[in-house]
Amino acid sequence: MALPTLFLLIAIGLAAGVASGMFGIGSGIMIVPALIYLLDYSREMATGTSLAVLLPPVGIAAVLVFYRHGHVDVRAALVLALCLLLGGGIGAQLSHELNPHLMKLLFGSFVTAVGFFILYDAFR
Repeated sequence: MALPTLFLLIAIGLAAGVASGMFGIGSGIMIVPALIYLLDYSREMATGTSLAVLLPPVGIAAVLVFYRHGHVDVRAALVLALCLLLGGGIGAQLSHELNPHLMKLLFGSFVTAVGFFILYDAFR
């Protein structure tokens, strides 16, 4: 795995962990688009890799189907899972330190930005 890719996976994992800890959102809302747009993963590879990160709560059956079709990057999933663990703690701590009104603004801005990015890509 190339060093720039590793650094991007670390950044994606930490950001998803922080958002998960702060907003209680699933990591897939960040990991799948990030893998597609930052690391040029196919939709299937991004989904399969994100499922591998979420393996315990999602269940092994879905991951195995994607894996059998060659759509899971196991190394990337391990890096993301480790960083998600670390980022989740950071995000949870931040969520308790920030003003609730600011948290609402941050979450609304985040979801809106993701929505606009997906719409922009869909209309391109």
